[in-house]
Amino acid sequence: MTRPERTIHALVRAGVTHVVGIPDNTSGPLFDAVKVHPTIRLVTVTREGEAFALASGLWLGGASPLVVIQNTGLLESGDAIRGTATRMGAGIPMVITGRGYANMLAAGIGLDEERTPALLTRPDIDSTALLTEPTLQAWGIPFRTCAGEDDPVAAIADTVTAARERGHPSALILLRPLD
Repeated sequence: MTRPERTIHALVRAGVTHVVGIPDNTSGPLFDAVKVHPTIRLVTVTREGEAFALASGLWLGGASPLVVIQNTGLLESGDAIRGTATRMGAGIPMVITGRGYANMLAAGIGLDEERTPALLTRPDIDSTALLTEPTLQAWGIPFRTCAGEDDPVAAIADTVTAARERGHPSALILLRPLD
């Protein structure tokens, strides 16, 4: 069984009814698996902020959505997360793929690095990676990171459970492939 298939089984066990978001290179295999799944509905959006508005509406209607976006889209989604999902107390789990982390780490820049203008404008660094975790912290969204040998299937299932238990959005920053 492939990892995307294992992920689908974990989502079904967790009661996820919808996957909402925009695919990228990392999340693409999951979107492909959901697209042909008989019970989990795939809802693609044109902007990531729409993902949170739609997921919040689904949640309000009794569904159990999972938002899957890239970290660049997380930054675009701020008001939808703050003004809708968080204020509603919607236990929406999110999987955020981590654009820019590999280059940042390869350049020897750690996540605890001070975000100076010089660092944020370096042409070899995608500042999105530098801003993802501080943004989640500022918004009060608990998160964990899945990288290296971590099992993404278990991490996604744990994030779904955490969001439901907290009654608040929770995030997984996915830094490894799903396939």
